[in-house]
Amino acid sequence: MKAITVEPKKPDTARYEDFPEPDPRDGSILVEAVAVGVCGTDVEIVEGKYGWAPEGSTRLVLGHESLGRVIDPGFSSSFKKGDLVVGIVRRPDPVPCPACAVGEWDMCRNGQYTERGIKQIHGFMSERWRIEPEYAMKVDPSLGLLGVLLEPTTVIAKALEQVVFIGRRAFWEPRTLLVTGAGPIGLLAALAAKMFGLDVHVLDRMESGTKPDLVRALGATYHSGSVKDIGIVPDAIIECTGVGQVIADSIQAIGSSGTVCLTGVGHGGVITTDATATVAAAAVLKNNVIVGSVNANKRHWYKAGNLLARADRTWLSCLITRCEKPENFQQALQRKPDDIKVVIQFSEV
Repeated sequence: MKAITVEPKKPDTARYEDFPEPDPRDGSILVEAVAVGVCGTDVEIVEGKYGWAPEGSTRLVLGHESLGRVIDPGFSSSFKKGDLVVGIVRRPDPVPCPACAVGEWDMCRNGQYTERGIKQIHGFMSERWRIEPEYAMKVDPSLGLLGVLLEPTTVIAKALEQVVFIGRRAFWEPRTLLVTGAGPIGLLAALAAKMFGLDVHVLDRMESGTKPDLVRALGATYHSGSVKDIGIVPDAIIECTGVGQVIADSIQAIGSSGTVCLTGVGHGGVITTDATATVAAAAVLKNNVIVGSVNANKRHWYKAGNLLARADRTWLSCLITRCEKPENFQQALQRKPDDIKVVIQFSEV
């Protein structure tokens, strides 16, 4: 079979090549790849900034945003041939730490977790892959190709859960939510928040085009420019850019007792000591919470699946702006101005 692989920590080593069939020890369910979403993590791995190959291998199969069709369900009675499935990304550490021991592997305390297509386990950018039944998630068949959005939606399911949970520390009822960044995570955050009945605002750099149109189609309000200039005091902020200045502005703009949930990972530049103190003072004086959120456990995968199943298919389809063939994977890694979610499509749904 063919797979898109890379030698981690070495730039310019990614290629579409012949690769061994997946080992049955990797999971009893055999899956034919349909599509794999591309995100910034994949780009960083290809650039040599990140990633670890499985033990005994020098190369890593890329891809963690999966969608596939079951070829052989193996011994599992929960899956049948033809089911659309996605694979959960993270695996608990082998120790395990207390969090991993109770299924909260997204909260791993010792960093010994592994991740498909990222850290020590081959990913999903291959014509066929295997998955353990406990890490396979069924996709509503009516979603079709849109099922590839499940993994990024889990990020939002967890982020919103964090915001709600933290809010219970005091008398607090959110009405207004700001999303910074209108990439796929930001737009999915706006979708989820609107489905919860919140007054949603989205901030991004684009002044016109697909992103503002998609925000307005949800019934949300779109802003461009600075967080400081949007004219609202949000009860919660989902930060999806990873840009230092946007994060600092968000912490100062959030309302009293509000929560800023950081989901974006970026390089954002340096904030001076004085600026850091100012930001910290804003958080202290308003009883704010700044929380980081990464990955998701099985509970969030179920929540994300339910959210996508209830979402408008026409709106969701606009998030997938390009489909590339596996042999053209390099084009998928090159971001264009109007791109939202680019997918590498291995087969028809």
